[in-house]
Amino acid sequence: MTYLDPPMTAVLEAVDRALTEDLMPLGDLTAALLEPDRTTTARFVARQGGVIAGSACARATFSRVDPTVDVDWRLEDGAVVVAGDTIAIVSGSLPSILTAERTALNFLGHLSGIATETARYVEAAAAAGTGRIWDTRKTTPGLRSLEKAAVRAGGGRNHRGNLSDWILLKDNHIAGIGITEAIARATDRWPGRTIHIECDHLEQMTEAIDAGAGAVLLDNMTPAEVVACVAEAARLDPQRRCLLEVSGGITLETIGSYSCTGVDMISIGRLTNSAPVLDIGLDIGAGN
Repeated sequence: MTYLDPPMTAVLEAVDRALTEDLMPLGDLTAALLEPDRTTTARFVARQGGVIAGSACARATFSRVDPTVDVDWRLEDGAVVVAGDTIAIVSGSLPSILTAERTALNFLGHLSGIATETARYVEAAAAAGTGRIWDTRKTTPGLRSLEKAAVRAGGGRNHRGNLSDWILLKDNHIAGIGITEAIARATDRWPGRTIHIECDHLEQMTEAIDAGAGAVLLDNMTPAEVVACVAEAARLDPQRRCLLEVSGGITLETIGSYSCTGVDMISIGRLTNSAPVLDIGLDIGAGN
């Protein structure tokens, strides 16, 4: 398993759910019309340029449908493709390949779309400054670990995986307890956990840092406001300032103005909740 790979347990769970959805209760009625010993070779082909992700799910789909189907993966997750590139060669039973085709393509197109969108933001941020791209918890229910792996394949980094990873106090939490008291309780109850505070203005950030926050989310601020917060955070703790994140409606057109402010991370919800599918096809009867 590499840094880019999703947990195999999550892969198999997602694939099994998808195949159950597609095949129950009677199986693939159309593919069953074909002769069972008919074989073929097919190619996964990129119809447009992008970044590949989801290979583990595609492999697992064919393996679950028919372990005798051979999948020769030519390009691994994180690989950049242009239209016409061959991603993998599949050979074996034609009925089995046709049964697995749509599920494999659904995973591959969706996750490659996330990787591709992430790569666009990573490139735009790097061209302007030092801010790095972070994802969010705005993921498809049941697919989070797969989608976060796709973000890694695109060159992004993962924010917390779930609510148990660390403490993130947002405006609705703060309204009920206050920043200083919230950080004191969190430090007492969960020593060693990151305490992350969402701040809407500089005064909130100052309070959070003074109270011991390990990370601050600068939410819905202008680039100028972010620059002021970065400078103040460095003044408050010149030796080791807390991690600074910026978030809130940042687009490809505006990300450059935030990346050059000095923040550490830029979180983008659309990486996982709005990325378009990468167009990938399976060409039956096409060799290598």
